[in-house]
Amino acid sequence: MDLHELWSQIQVWARELGLSQIGVSGIDLSSAEPGLLAWLEAGFHGSMDYMVKHGLKRARPAELVPGTVRVITVRMDYLPENTPSDWLRREFARSLHAGEAVVSVYARGRDYHKVLRSRLQKLQDRIAEATGPFGHRVFTDSAPLLEAELASRSGLGWRGKHTLVLSREAGSMFFLGELFIDFALPETPATSAHCGQCTACMDLCPTQAIVGPYKLDARRCISYLTIEHAGPIDEALRPQIGNRIYGCDDCQLACPWNKFAQPSTVPDWQTREGLAGWGIATLLGWDEVEFLRRTAGSAIRRIGHARWLRNLALGAGNALASGRISAADRLALRQALQAHATHPDPVVQEQVAWSLARA
Repeated sequence: MDLHELWSQIQVWARELGLSQIGVSGIDLSSAEPGLLAWLEAGFHGSMDYMVKHGLKRARPAELVPGTVRVITVRMDYLPENTPSDWLRREFARSLHAGEAVVSVYARGRDYHKVLRSRLQKLQDRIAEATGPFGHRVFTDSAPLLEAELASRSGLGWRGKHTLVLSREAGSMFFLGELFIDFALPETPATSAHCGQCTACMDLCPTQAIVGPYKLDARRCISYLTIEHAGPIDEALRPQIGNRIYGCDDCQLACPWNKFAQPSTVPDWQTREGLAGWGIATLLGWDEVEFLRRTAGSAIRRIGHARWLRNLALGAGNALASGRISAADRLALRQALQAHATHPDPVVQEQVAWSLARA
């Protein structure tokens, strides 16, 4: 099959598999290496030591998977199908409801690693049926790889000032995935950037983690602190985290391009019970068995019950100090915190004590 014809067919298969957009990138990412090294040298990776361990391999796909010639890049929108038209306003309002536990939108459904990987593997199978066996490898945020760089080079969007990939058609509310291949599909052209003079994402970040255009200090980022960071959270940053207990969407909610974010018909992204609109006190009541049951097949499960409690306890402390909750909610939060005052994990213990002292 002619490679241009094959590419046209691959796009059809991708749509049939629920993938929102695909592109093709080359593998020479050498121009991105200085920026990666500077980011690491600044310590912006925080405790993510694996970022240093893999180093420049992230910018060298052919070292990661020998024989790689091209990378098929994939965008998969994740807003739930029933997302209302005023979803941005509603999501912004959650941070004002001090007693509500706010989970990042992407994590309210099924674990995207599993969903996107499965669909990419099915796409690989269809390509193999048409071409015969070929060298390949599927990734979904699962390898040392400059995903955003590949996505922007292949035309899925451009790198926003918050460092996420932005699309004129879909904002930034989407997942990225990659299929490494050992044959030379025609590369798809990059798109131009459209952030202009806008600094909305930088201005709104609660912890000022976006330290400059296109520069993110993960050590200040709420997503990093609530998901990747295992120890106590810096006390200076705790009040700014508010009621965000898993991830943070604020830089995306501030971005004007997300008015074009696309709801997905994929059922895996539907919001699970307990992960939107529930109170912090209620979620603090989940024991480990309940936590594991509720988060089965979810990206949240990987942080474990203790870190989940740490995050909830922090949110409870901020709610108690906010002056924006009722007397009944205040009592419920204090009781929920006191139930974990002697938790075997010292990080949870310390966080609970800090939060109770804020009441």
